Amino acid sequence: MQLWEWISRPIPFLERCSRLYGEMFTVRFPIGTIVFISDPETIKEIFTGDPDVLHAGEANATPLEPLMGKNSVLLLDGPEHMRQRKLMLPSFHGERIQRYGDLMREIAEDEIKTWPVGTSFALRPRTQAITLEIIMRAVFGIEDAERLATLRDRLGRLLDIGMQPRALASIVIPPLRSTIGRRTWERFRRLRAEVDEVLYDEIRRRRTMPDISERDDVLSILLQARDEQGKPLTDIELRDELITLLVAGHETTATTLAWAFDLLLRHPQELDRLQTEIEEGESSEYLDAVIKETLRIRPVVPGVVRKLTAPLELKGYRFPAGMRLAPNIYLTHRNPNVYPEPKSFRPERFLEQAADTYSWIPFGGGIRRCLGASFALYELKIVIPTIIRNVTLRAVGDRPEPIRRRAITFVPARDAMVRVERFNEPATRPPDRTPVTA
Repeated sequence: MQLWEWISRPIPFLERCSRLYGEMFTVRFPIGTIVFISDPETIKEIFTGDPDVLHAGEANATPLEPLMGKNSVLLLDGPEHMRQRKLMLPSFHGERIQRYGDLMREIAEDEIKTWPVGTSFALRPRTQAITLEIIMRAVFGIEDAERLATLRDRLGRLLDIGMQPRALASIVIPPLRSTIGRRTWERFRRLRAEVDEVLYDEIRRRRTMPDISERDDVLSILLQARDEQGKPLTDIELRDELITLLVAGHETTATTLAWAFDLLLRHPQELDRLQTEIEEGESSEYLDAVIKETLRIRPVVPGVVRKLTAPLELKGYRFPAGMRLAPNIYLTHRNPNVYPEPKSFRPERFLEQAADTYSWIPFGGGIRRCLGASFALYELKIVIPTIIRNVTLRAVGDRPEPIRRRAITFVPARDAMVRVERFNEPATRPPDRTPVTA
């Protein structure tokens, strides 16, 4: 019953448990017992604790391994996790990320031109088209239209099946793969193989390119990376990291974009202030606050998990080995002891006080903090102003859309329904002063 509530009614379930039991409570699922935590001090102990005791990779394996593979940085622990992380970090250096700014803006502008005027449409699929194109171009550096179209089509069909709750259960729960979920599992394996075919072909093709050292796409950088022993990533390791970047790098950012406009369009004072800042082009301070507040009040991923390899004591409780501890992002971001009026959309709160490392955690924390956090924040700071400059949007409906589950993510219930009132007159774009921030 608890698992059914967590899957079908996650927000009422979390809020009821929090109201009844406070900042730490236990839920029992068929896959194991999980302790949800929303107390920043306890979360700090988890994020700064011994990674050999607090395994994130092992905790992520069940839902993510079928798609991302055993070598994904999200599924590794210990020395192998640190090896992969060090090899990938140069791809997300601030100066390197800024090189993608023009590409991000161009892709967003091209997509916006296709939006209908005067007709209601769901914004999230449109922002997903933007972020998928950005991540494919930034990760692979593919310019050939036919190759891009093939990858886009195959990846889209693979992700669609993984985002359906019933299909997801058939994929991540092994007993279902050979029983009631057999057809879904076989279809998933076929689609995965089609995506892998493109990925491995691109890896082989890129290895032979004479100008690889001059390219700045992520794949080219990873192909040249060497660990402390001088060893490169294998083709299988590259495949798993690429699919991780493709999947994790577009769905979450696309949903944050949709949430940002779902909230801004229903808060005209905040939208007006943001528009003024964008038009003047002197600062991105308020834009940064809008993004942080969107990620606070509408986190895309509800939590992160650590699996204990040894007993651990926290806040007077002794947890046995095998227990899963889960800092709950949604509840932490709505903790009234940290955020006054936690249900109100108030970007100003992040102008009044900086985001705290252990109470603002949309990208997790510690040595497991999302590698792509800086990339995602920079992308948001490019795409949000691009949309505002190019179109005047209106929300469909008076109230912000409620939250619904889409696999492991929280999305707008109707995918953020909007309407384009008009395309704005082309204007001279102010200088880009958008900093890359963590």
